Amino acid sequence: MSELVTGDAVVLGLRPARLPSRALAAAIDLAVVFCVFMLVSVVVAIASVTLDEAAVAAITVALFLLVLIGGPIAVETLSHGRSLGKLACGLRVVRDDGGPIRFRHALVRGAMGAVEILMTFGVVASIASLVSARGRRLGDVFAGTLVIRERVAAKRSVAVPPPPPWLVGRFSQLDLSAVPDELWLAIRQYLTRMHQLDPGVGGSIAGRLADELVTRTGIAPPQGVPAAAFLAAVVHERQARDARRVFAGARNASSAPPAPPAPPAPTVFPGSAGFTAPAGPVADGSGAVGGPRPGQGTEQEGAGTSSAGFAPPG
Repeated sequence: MSELVTGDAVVLGLRPARLPSRALAAAIDLAVVFCVFMLVSVVVAIASVTLDEAAVAAITVALFLLVLIGGPIAVETLSHGRSLGKLACGLRVVRDDGGPIRFRHALVRGAMGAVEILMTFGVVASIASLVSARGRRLGDVFAGTLVIRERVAAKRSVAVPPPPPWLVGRFSQLDLSAVPDELWLAIRQYLTRMHQLDPGVGGSIAGRLADELVTRTGIAPPQGVPAAAFLAAVVHERQARDARRVFAGARNASSAPPAPPAPPAPTVFPGSAGFTAPAGPVADGSGAVGGPRPGQGTEQEGAGTSSAGFAPPG
């Protein structure tokens, strides 16, 4: 980690790129540049068949300057320090204060790169990068730039160390509802990094966190229990409760009874003048359940009344 101080007195924590990643990025850039140079040279050679040797030599020198030197300068200027090789390796060229580079920075880097990379096959650049504390070559020193790593591998999360076996389940009746999330976070950070701290400093931090946890819960740790072990046991109890709560919710969701089926839609008979028959059986005045009694339909027809309520003239 390199600490760079900006003009506003802000300290920037940047990771300088080392020789292996820079060499790989330079190799990719050189391969691309040489491929472009060969293609352009073939096209120019075909187009300049009728020219004399002096003109061909001048064109070759111009191609060398434009493609092998001017090309990387233009790419770094337009991309703000990200060439194709650096983009593939997760690198970027920045100023000493952490800002993006400009044309003058890319020009100095490209001019020095022609000497320390192309003419010496990268020997001078490799030696300068190994000697420099921040892995800079001569072009970076004269241009006031630095190659940094933009993609940094994410650190693996460290698990909280388990408490002593004789403390597991000791605080099952402890009320943890009054403990804020900030205190839980501080305890977790301490437990994951307590082996990296000085024993005296770590002991004082553990004591302070344990006192605050006792204030929130109202229960003091048993006699003779170290503060770090007490914190680990309480955190383990909270994790166990969270796990039981999640498993109980998943079990209840899986064992929930299915929703009852929807009732059947009522039946509407045509010509019944808006009368809607109930969906189930109908009870008559006598309490019997079922359809019309025998003879009931005959009596209505004998009365001369149609099913729609229309009475014919007498």
